[in-house]
Amino acid sequence: MRVLLASKALVVGAHHDKLRALGANPDLDLLAVAPDRWIEQGRAQMAERPPPRGYEIAYTPLALNGRYHLFWFRRLRQLMRRFRPDVLHIDEEPYNLATAIACRDAVRYGVRPVFFAWQNLYRRYPPPFRWLERYVLERAEGIVGSEAASDVLRRKGHARRIAVIPQFGVDPLVFAPRPQLREPGRFVVGYAGRLIAAKGVDILIRAAGSIGDDVTLRLAGIGPAEPDLRRMSAAMPGVMFEGAIPSADMPTFFNGLDAFVLPTVGRRGWTEQFGRAAVEAMACGVPTVVANTGELPQVVDKAGVVVPTGDTHALAEALKQLRDDPERCERLALAGRAHVLERYTTEAVADATAAFYRLIANDQG
Repeated sequence: MRVLLASKALVVGAHHDKLRALGANPDLDLLAVAPDRWIEQGRAQMAERPPPRGYEIAYTPLALNGRYHLFWFRRLRQLMRRFRPDVLHIDEEPYNLATAIACRDAVRYGVRPVFFAWQNLYRRYPPPFRWLERYVLERAEGIVGSEAASDVLRRKGHARRIAVIPQFGVDPLVFAPRPQLREPGRFVVGYAGRLIAAKGVDILIRAAGSIGDDVTLRLAGIGPAEPDLRRMSAAMPGVMFEGAIPSADMPTFFNGLDAFVLPTVGRRGWTEQFGRAAVEAMACGVPTVVANTGELPQVVDKAGVVVPTGDTHALAEALKQLRDDPERCERLALAGRAHVLERYTTEAVADATAAFYRLIANDQG
């Protein structure tokens, strides 16, 4: 079975773990397609290029790079003709131009197309995105990251196969507890993600700043809200802006924390669709606190702390309890790690994805 998998997310080296796990299937011949760079807020993130093991990878320029819904992979059709896959997995939402172009080419060359969807809120998109989505839903099978996303597709009339599989898992040998990296004498809280208003980082800054001078807050990421966040925390010496951290260094970042927080508040038309950073933190044995929004409560389940969305006081109380109760921290650390090993490892995600590919490739209908 030959599979061509194209994803802009593969610009991040840590996401290649899934490729290695897929490539370990002896019946699967995998060619991955990744951007040579991704442009975010005018900054170019060059592709991290870990050595491929068990798969082949091609790096290609993107047309309209940085335009989330309008970019496409320039060389994808050429690679499809050369590789002649049984399944094309375009790892993008069905309303994106890249997905529609890839789906069109797959149908043209007799390849079974698959898309990926996180969208967990029902939305009726304006043209041309509505037309792109309809075109894809009528022709491709779907993988979704949550049951809510599956429900959205069905409401939109998608009658083909849908599999509920996270986009990526974590390697539990890489994201593993290393408590010796933690800073004694300080309670270190962390956040990793884009610095945008919808992520609620301002709420986290206020909460962490309200519970004492022994708190350090480490913020990993970049984004348009950074100047405002820096201004509001200028008088708080414990707040550290660490910028974009390479994916290979994220396990070290998480292991330097006593607690990790995803304080997402969302915005109109968007709410948290998974929360990969929460899974990575739990895999590292870090007690994890999330807002009660989107998929976050389902992702952490009973292995994390869930606080009301946008509630600074509730978040401060949750952090204070973790700081003052080491035994509770230890219980959450063990529960979070066990939860990830049961549901979110790279191997489990890859096995489920490969099984879906087989189902599609072997369908004679």
